[in-house]
Amino acid sequence: MTSETDSPTRITQPTTPTHHFAMRFSSTPRGARLARRLAGQRLDAWGIPYDSDAHDALTLIVAELAANAVRHGRVPGRDFRLALALALAAASDTATVRVEVTDTRTERVPALAAPAPDRDSGRGLLLVECLATRWAWHPRADGPGKTVWAEYVLPTGA
Repeated sequence: MTSETDSPTRITQPTTPTHHFAMRFSSTPRGARLARRLAGQRLDAWGIPYDSDAHDALTLIVAELAANAVRHGRVPGRDFRLALALALAAASDTATVRVEVTDTRTERVPALAAPAPDRDSGRGLLLVECLATRWAWHPRADGPGKTVWAEYVLPTGA
């Protein structure tokens, strides 16, 4: 005689370890520089080494989004927030880094526009568009403002 019993439910660890980093910075050029430098250090600690193409692309994405938060999303007395996340996809052997920059300005939304050839600025989002796998923005969920995000899929084996 056999008896059938339900096997106990197992709680398993996720197969895709994820790393997170988040910090608030002053909405100043100095805060944007610090965000870029700390992001670069964090990426290196996560195994995306300095002087690699992925590291260079990701730090440039952080630099452009942080600079935009300072220049176009600044509200006096309010900080901007940088968040990084590294997600490993075990099934496809790829990794994705997500960069999010949140500011408190609601009325100025990011838009791609070709600047005049004689201008020295206005190409930041074009660089993000070229470097990132995908990017977009959404209204901030926990207050006034917006979050601009970009995802970068690391090359296989990186």
